[in-house]
Amino acid sequence: MRLILASKSPRRAEILRNAGIAFEARAAHVNEAQWPRESAHAHVRRLAAAKAHVVAEHAKRRGGPAMIIGADTVVLAQGKILGKPSDVKEARRMLRLLSGRTHQVLTGVSVVSLPTGKTKHHVETTRVKFAKLTAAEIDDYIATGEPFDKAGAYGIQGIGGRFVTRIEGCYFNVMGLPLSRVWSMLRELGYAQGSTGRIWAALRELGKHSF
Repeated sequence: MRLILASKSPRRAEILRNAGIAFEARAAHVNEAQWPRESAHAHVRRLAAAKAHVVAEHAKRRGGPAMIIGADTVVLAQGKILGKPSDVKEARRMLRLLSGRTHQVLTGVSVVSLPTGKTKHHVETTRVKFAKLTAAEIDDYIATGEPFDKAGAYGIQGIGGRFVTRIEGCYFNVMGLPLSRVWSMLRELGYAQGSTGRIWAALRELGKHSF
């Protein structure tokens, strides 16, 4: 069965790849603007569903069974949704807002099963505590370029990880894809990994008897 990640995010791809899950990636182009009075929870749920269904329409043309994973992640700090910063000024504003405070990372996940069209949705929340940052630390971090393609202007798996003092919830969710929850959703929809899963199992078994 084909598994398609409706995202070109290298971090989401890394999470699936490191978990031994075979997949292909396809970009999902949707308008990510927040609707008026739309909550962060509703926002990520809607966008995850939209991305999954856009890619599902492409997959239908190819035919055969497939599952499509759509995901969208935002940072919620002081009641404000923080997406990806568009420039240095916005990145600095976001990092100042995170500094010394606890924020939430929300990831909406939608999985569409083809050809049945059955869909599952979930929103995962993780609380993240940031250290107090100096102006110099913020400017030095921005100079690395890391903040600009990440929601909330930081990457926990990269340089930004040095600022995180505590997390409550799923670490992978902060990277952009709550792995355990995604795996549960896939299994509930009848996903079978096939030969790739057997290969990984064989390699693990071989490792147990290595000297």
